[in-house]
Amino acid sequence: MATRREGSEDAGHARYTYRLRVSSTARAGLLAEWARCRWVWNECVAMSRKRHHTNTSRPDDAEKVTCGPAELDKMLTEARAAMAWLREGASVPQQQIIRDFAKSRAKAQRDIKARLPQRQRAGMPKKKREALPTLNYTQRGFRLKDGRLHLAGGIALTVVWSRDLPAAPSSVRVYQDAVGHWYASFVVATEVQPLPATGRVLGVDWGVKETATTTSDAHDLPHPQHGRKAQAKLTRYDRMVARRKPKKGHAGSNGYRAAKKSRARVYAKIARQRQDTARKWAKSVVRDHDAIAVEDFRPKFLAKTTMARKAADAAIGATKTALIEMGRKHGRDIHLVNPAHTTMDCAQCGARTKHALPLSERTYACTTCGAVSPRDKNSARVMLVRAGLNPAGADRVRAGGPLVPSQREPGIPVLQGGEDVKGVNSLRLRLIGSDPCATGRLCRRAPARP
Repeated sequence: MATRREGSEDAGHARYTYRLRVSSTARAGLLAEWARCRWVWNECVAMSRKRHHTNTSRPDDAEKVTCGPAELDKMLTEARAAMAWLREGASVPQQQIIRDFAKSRAKAQRDIKARLPQRQRAGMPKKKREALPTLNYTQRGFRLKDGRLHLAGGIALTVVWSRDLPAAPSSVRVYQDAVGHWYASFVVATEVQPLPATGRVLGVDWGVKETATTTSDAHDLPHPQHGRKAQAKLTRYDRMVARRKPKKGHAGSNGYRAAKKSRARVYAKIARQRQDTARKWAKSVVRDHDAIAVEDFRPKFLAKTTMARKAADAAIGATKTALIEMGRKHGRDIHLVNPAHTTMDCAQCGARTKHALPLSERTYACTTCGAVSPRDKNSARVMLVRAGLNPAGADRVRAGGPLVPSQREPGIPVLQGGEDVKGVNSLRLRLIGSDPCATGRLCRRAPARP
């Protein structure tokens, strides 16, 4: 196990995913384990529904029966004692699927209690019928020996080690994708890998015509259009799947399964291309700038507009996540800025006016100070203003070299390392004036979710 270096800082946890070479014996063992775990999940769903029906049929003053992890663990213990088929499998993945079910059920109950709209609720867990295998193992359920992954139950898997693990993993997830390939995803504690200070700051504005427009022309990210380039193949395979789709209640033919696998292979390639583009761009941005003001953009609403296909192909959410993760990895300041009114504010004078040109035009003209600039460039500079990184030259090097707290706007806390970062992702900061829309949050070295 890798030892922590003196002066190093914890950067949370990260997943390292590797391809698996699975023999026929190991594949049979994994599928058998998944069959047991799926049965446990379905039993949890049935027990949850039964408890809910019991509680609703009782009087209001009667004591309610619960269906938490303790009750589900007791149900699993009784089932393993009664069924030899279930006892043949390892207990670790079965216990972990109960934890996953309890977490999913608790999230749905919180949404119901919060009275969220129906479209925003997570929904109660449902039974699994044709779900792809996913098995979770904690430290006592697996071990690495001679480069191979040994799972509880006597299943040995060959890992394609494309890179070394930085430390001993705390858990592993073994799963199969839609193409049929098997993967092992290890959770590993990581450390901050600081980069040299540059004294530069950058503002990032998300869009559809260009995925990211920044205050530096050299760091703009044009729309890669990976999905559009593969549209001909996708259309062909979509037609093949539709033509060979079986009738309801009938099993799919070999041709139907082959067409689905071909289509999934194209989608997997597009996803890898988008991820590769996002990571390379994020690395270049983080390497060249000390602080980055990013629009806290939620692209979900674009799915209901005429730009849905192009917006999905831009992968704004994945690119934003890659930038935040890269900033956490290398100890950079990532400021998440509220996107409200960024197309209406002037980066030069701060006035908020409805500019004369419609949004279809790519130029912003301020009616107060007369400043004229590309609309997205103006929005990117507004990010810097709201984050307290006043762009006296935007992407130019500051006279004093690396950023210091005195150059920032008063009242904007910046984590300098070694400070408590608990809850920093949900911290809302007032950035300028008394404007309720001018809020953002600082996201730096926040612990990643394992």
